[in-house]
Amino acid sequence: MIFDKFLSLLPSELDGALIMSEENRRYFTSFPSTDGVLLISRNGTVFLTDSRYVEAAQKKITVCPVRLTKDLSTELPQLMSEFKINNLAVETTRLTVAQFEEFTKWMPDTGICTENYADRAIDALRMIKSDGEVKLVCEAQAIAERAFDHILEFIKPGVTEREIQLELDYYMLRNGAEALSFETIAVSGVNSSMPHGVPSDKKIENGDFITMDYGAVVGGYHSDMTRTVAVGSVSEEQKKIYNTVLEAQLAAMEKMAPGVSCADADKAARDVITDAGYGEFFGHGTGHGVGVEIHEQPRVSPRSKEILAPGHLVTAEPGIYLPGLFGVRIEDMVLITEDGSRGLTHAPKELIIL
Repeated sequence: MIFDKFLSLLPSELDGALIMSEENRRYFTSFPSTDGVLLISRNGTVFLTDSRYVEAAQKKITVCPVRLTKDLSTELPQLMSEFKINNLAVETTRLTVAQFEEFTKWMPDTGICTENYADRAIDALRMIKSDGEVKLVCEAQAIAERAFDHILEFIKPGVTEREIQLELDYYMLRNGAEALSFETIAVSGVNSSMPHGVPSDKKIENGDFITMDYGAVVGGYHSDMTRTVAVGSVSEEQKKIYNTVLEAQLAAMEKMAPGVSCADADKAARDVITDAGYGEFFGHGTGHGVGVEIHEQPRVSPRSKEILAPGHLVTAEPGIYLPGLFGVRIEDMVLITEDGSRGLTHAPKELIIL
């Protein structure tokens, strides 16, 4: 069971962990809620939530008992006694100072560990995707790719970035997405030089690059893809930069395999861009993990210490951004397998001119 795996990754002196974050509660229980506490211990596990969710949680959650919570300040100390917890791990990278102070006040007889053991254990579990998790990501990605096919028919001179964003969002939500992976990016022309630019009322013009970065959520799992397309015509410089980014992305994907460091996968893409003379215009990492959150471990960047392993699901998304001119980014998701890797993104990425 997943709780046993998690506990095996904690130091033996820790008797359990308190999981407060929405994304980690959902990872362990498959139940989405904005309120709840998951207590995992060596003597039992319980999910607590309020009256808004308790009936649904009792029907949905099968991995542990569900209880109604009314006052955590009295219930948590009682649970520490019930499950014989003397030393408790918490999500130190997600817990607020105010929450930590409350816990120490409510549970004065329980040692609350401030080392990030719980976070590291959860990251280790979440990095390795099961077949079921991969299936959900692929279902989300299929929705995003149908949205890409749809938006190619929608884009034309005169429509705005905001209209493209809304059309993508509406299509995904109408066709099976439970939510959007993040706020859709749809930027064009000079705005495309901003990697995380915000869609505006700028109208699409002939000669524009349009960069669209977006994704869908299915079963709590995210997809993530980016495509850059052109409208009308492109200059030789635009063509050169697009092809350089595509070459860099393919180089990173080819490098991704078990035993390869994330830093080396990043270097494969970065070297192509640097050798073409655009290294200073590629400022972000080549990729990141994707799952119950849009950005997870491992990070594919020059500073990453992680080694790729079977089950890792990461993006490959190099880009070149020329301030005041235009930018290009191309992004696919990649699953690391026992003998290499498998691309999970099937939308075309040769230069499309609409």
